[in-house]
Amino acid sequence: MQLDITGHQLEVTEPIKDYIDTKFERIKRHFDQVLSVHVILSVEKIRHKSEATMHIGGKDFFAESTEDHLYKSIDAMIDKLDKQIRRHKSKLKNHNNKEALAINRTQY
Repeated sequence: MQLDITGHQLEVTEPIKDYIDTKFERIKRHFDQVLSVHVILSVEKIRHKSEATMHIGGKDFFAESTEDHLYKSIDAMIDKLDKQIRRHKSKLKNHNNKEALAINRTQY
């Protein structure tokens, strides 16, 4: 997985990079075919905004979050991406099961 982190009006330090990397490990547990992720962190007065675009084999996912603390914003963004990934994975799984059931019915 290629992880690209940029900051607008914010310096991206090693602890922030490590925190984001550990959070994306949770997503990789659910769906290990993540190709690339682009994370943008920005500060607007006292609001911290984080947004991410994730590319998975022909499909893109996007999530953003605005909070008063940077780490809370990252957590909320990861939660949104995780929910999208789990939903996508269940759709793939259900879709494949329907096809498998249809094939099994025609064989008998």
